[in-house]
Amino acid sequence: MKNLLLILTASATLALYACSDDNEGSNDPKYPPVETQDPNTDYQPAFQGQTRAAGVRTSTRLDTTVITSSLTGPWSVKSLPDGRFLVTEKRGVLRIVTQTGTVGAAISGLPAVNSNGQGGLLGLTLDPAFATNRMVYWTFSENVAGGTVTAVAKGRLANDEKAIENAVVIYRAIPAYNGTLHYGSRIVFDAQGNLFVSTGERSDLATRPLAQSTTAALGKIVHITKDGQPAPGNPTFGEAGLPELYTIGHRNPQGLAIHPVTGDLWQAEHGPRGGDEINHIQAGKNYGWPTITYGIEYSGQKVGDGIQQKEGLEQPVYYWDPVVSPSGMTFYGGDRVPEWKNNLFIGALSGQHIVRLVIENNKVVGEERLLGGEGQRFRDVTQGVDGALYAVTDQGRLYRLDKAE
Repeated sequence: MKNLLLILTASATLALYACSDDNEGSNDPKYPPVETQDPNTDYQPAFQGQTRAAGVRTSTRLDTTVITSSLTGPWSVKSLPDGRFLVTEKRGVLRIVTQTGTVGAAISGLPAVNSNGQGGLLGLTLDPAFATNRMVYWTFSENVAGGTVTAVAKGRLANDEKAIENAVVIYRAIPAYNGTLHYGSRIVFDAQGNLFVSTGERSDLATRPLAQSTTAALGKIVHITKDGQPAPGNPTFGEAGLPELYTIGHRNPQGLAIHPVTGDLWQAEHGPRGGDEINHIQAGKNYGWPTITYGIEYSGQKVGDGIQQKEGLEQPVYYWDPVVSPSGMTFYGGDRVPEWKNNLFIGALSGQHIVRLVIENNKVVGEERLLGGEGQRFRDVTQGVDGALYAVTDQGRLYRLDKAE
């Protein structure tokens, strides 16, 4: 196993250096765009740099390590205060993984999940005061009357780390639907100690219009307290609008992250065939799905009226066509790689790489692809307490990406 790990580490490092032209790079956006494939459409962006931004290349020598390949469908990873990792596995298992790759036993006490299709044990976050209260919050697909919902739960990690104590569901995104697709669903804390949760519109033509409905919690970002109540100061979407709604008009948002300087919320969501998006989230805004999109149906037909811009609907800060399938993401706030400061890192599923976006004045000015060629679907990216980046893949790997010593 040790020899295998060394082989994997070496191959990953070589792949990383290869995509950086032997590490002769620059943080200035002066290279050609990293996307070279033909787009699915002839749709035109709303502004320059909205897609296919100039390329950037990390100049710092990097090292990458496969910490373990023994996870089963990991979906979310968070760094514990002592440097270990708490990981959700889609099938409904929560585990702790050490820095040396020891994978702990399944932690008991979680509510049952429906892991069919795209469902399962999904997003994960730690209470800001986890070091003292040991509280964990997560999202999952739950069986309820009428089908399944994206649900939010919380519980305390026991001192012996064998169980989650007093687990309780604090929120359910209504209405329930008898389907297995597009649950979302990430979860992050804001600076006030409230939660942002992303929900999908459940994919089917029957539910897709609910992304625009303010009486449904599908295709939304909701803003709730630790007890699942609407957070104070939420925008108003009319008398009948659900009070927990923060933004509407989303498709399948699998990425949420808070900017380390501004405190703003950013989001990534899957488009259909083309039209994957990065959004700068602002309270009360409508992000357009399914009225506007830069993607098309998988059949090749236009989505709805086939329009990309409409007054009153927000434009994505950035989009991809063809898709990269953006999933979990994080802003880099460490000092290990100074040129990465405040850059956004996103796991790409179909793209099979980690996206690095350089953002200035809320616009994307550069894009880089890291760890391409590994054949891995990157599901989540997080920053460890040591300042390195860590990522999990659908195939069961946990990676460390850090400055080479």
